[in-house]
Order: sequence, then structure tokens, then C-alpha cells
Amino acid sequence: MTPADIQSFFATLRAANPLPVTELEYTSVFELLTAVLLSAQATDVGVNKATRRLFPVANTPARILALGQDGLESYIKTIGLYRSKAKHLMETCRILVERHGGEVPRTREELEALPGVGRKTANVVLNVAFGEPTMAVDTHIFRLGNRTGLAPGKTPYEVEQQLLQRIPDEFMEHAHHWLILHGRYICLARKPRCWECQVSAWCDFQDKTASP
Repeated sequence: MTPADIQSFFATLRAANPLPVTELEYTSVFELLTAVLLSAQATDVGVNKATRRLFPVANTPARILALGQDGLESYIKTIGLYRSKAKHLMETCRILVERHGGEVPRTREELEALPGVGRKTANVVLNVAFGEPTMAVDTHIFRLGNRTGLAPGKTPYEVEQQLLQRIPDEFMEHAHHWLILHGRYICLARKPRCWECQVSAWCDFQDKTASP
């Protein structure tokens, strides 16, 4: 993609969805962090089903700790890898209480120091909760970066750095959500729905002959 292509690509996505939001349900920064931590190798739909049960009972680090690991597991056992996720979340809550006054920190270094929180999770929290121009590269964004020519790279980190360099500043706040939603519903892994794609004119993908 040329710089002009990238401008048109994101201008079109913005026109179709000016204020995109995450599909994870949350009402606080801690709830967002919890939902993202639980979402690894799980669907947003599945995470939301679990957190709809969990958050009315425990939606702060102190309340999660009060549940105990077994209690927490009982709420999230429908999510894949729930035992390890429960352990990480309990440890994270303990650190938040002991080191951060129960609040979610606002720096990448402090976020990535939390158990179970890697670069992608930190990027989501920084972008969604705090409005930072970060790019959390999940499987959808990695696929789009390479397939469209927007940000080719062999690793998620390479794609992330390309995106940060190539996306104009005016689109950075919401670019993460536009790309995830586009990958989730249009630019599918096995059979991209090119016939429905509003940005196919600027995409480098060669096989656009696919039809329903």
C-alpha cells in the first residue's frame, strides 16, 4: 500500500464506523484489564458470558482476592485455560493492591510487569482505557497487515512497528478497533469476504474474485 492508499483505507473505515469500540464488556479500567487478560485464546463472546457473572460479584482487585482462586475459577471455568488465567488474575490483583493502591497503572512497563499481561494486553489497555496511540496485534491484525500490504511482517512485533510508522496520526486512536473488526467480520482467515469489503480498492490481496 502506498501512503495515499493507507489514507483512503482508513478514511473509508472511519466513515463507516466513526467511533468503534471493543466488543469486550467493561465499566472500569480494572474490568477492561480483567476481560483482556481472560480473552487470550478465547472469544469476546465467551469472555463476556463469564464476566457478566463475575463482575456483579467481584469487579475490583480486593473483591477478586476475597473470592479466592477456587471461587474465581467457578465464575470463569467456561473460558479456555481458566485455571492458569485465574492464577494470573489473582497474582495481578495482589500486585495492584500492594503496589498500586488497587488502581491499574498507566505505563507499559508497569502493565507488562503484571502476571499474564504481555505486550498485546498492555497495548489494549493503553489504547482503550487511556487513549494512547498503541497497536495491539492479535491474529486478525497480523493477518490484515500482511494480506493487505498495509504492514507486512514476520512477527506480531514487526507488524506492530510497521503499523505505528505507516498509519497517519489522525487515525491512530481507533485504528486498532477498525482493523480487528474488519478482520473479525470481513477479512476472514480462510475465505475473505472481498465482495463485501469497502476497502478492497486499496488492498494488495490478489485473489479478489471470491464470491458468496
